[in-house]
Amino acid sequence: MRAAVDSYIVTAKYYEGAYAAKQDLVDLPFYLDLAQQIGGPILEIACGTGRVLLPIARKGIDIHGVDNSQPMLKILRDRLAGEPHDVRQRVTLHEGDMRDFRLDAQYPLVIIPFRPMQHMLTVQDQVSALTTAALHLSDTGILAFDVFYPKFEMLTARIGEEVQEMEWTPSSDPTTVVRRYFRKESVDKINQIFSFTFIYRTFRAGELILQETEAFQLSYFTYPHLRALFLLAGLEPAAEYGSFAKAPLDNNAEQMIFLLRRAARP
Repeated sequence: MRAAVDSYIVTAKYYEGAYAAKQDLVDLPFYLDLAQQIGGPILEIACGTGRVLLPIARKGIDIHGVDNSQPMLKILRDRLAGEPHDVRQRVTLHEGDMRDFRLDAQYPLVIIPFRPMQHMLTVQDQVSALTTAALHLSDTGILAFDVFYPKFEMLTARIGEEVQEMEWTPSSDPTTVVRRYFRKESVDKINQIFSFTFIYRTFRAGELILQETEAFQLSYFTYPHLRALFLLAGLEPAAEYGSFAKAPLDNNAEQMIFLLRRAARP
């Protein structure tokens, strides 16, 4: 198993405030409903600071979370310490890389919410991550994950331009305002990867008092690409959607959301 790493060193500090302010983030009800339908124990891969994990635990469902980012897990552990005893008892956390961690357990539901698969930049890593998830499924278990539906006309647009994405007031310091900016650096069309930088600027009384940046790379997927990955990982779709409201996966889709199961052996 790979050791946990200091990824998201900067972004971890801003993660909860940023995504609490993001009005179009509508995935939580989808995953929460799925968790209540299938029941626990659940495995969340790339659980981060617990944006999805904690609401599931609060519904009385046992959940295990795995992440490779020590800064993100520290924030989750701090948040968990403030939860009631019964919620804390339902949560088990592990440090591990989604490409190769192995737990001695199988689950009726494995989830990878909010696009961690897009941090897998090579076909080998993508297959490894899906294989890891498949190995932790029970015989009738379901794997659920989402990636964005690529809009190719937008992928190469506005390279090098800073775009303000969101703004919020941190609960820790109501005298300040934080603004997150997104700057796309480059697009690799061959390997289907784009590079970008998050820029976090903190203002007090209109004056900039702190600026921090963090660079990332994300892969993007086409539908046939994903179907090929499923075959290589021994998985097959049980359902697929184009939105978290379960719209069809078609040319109007905003997301690609899959419920997968182990493929039947011939």
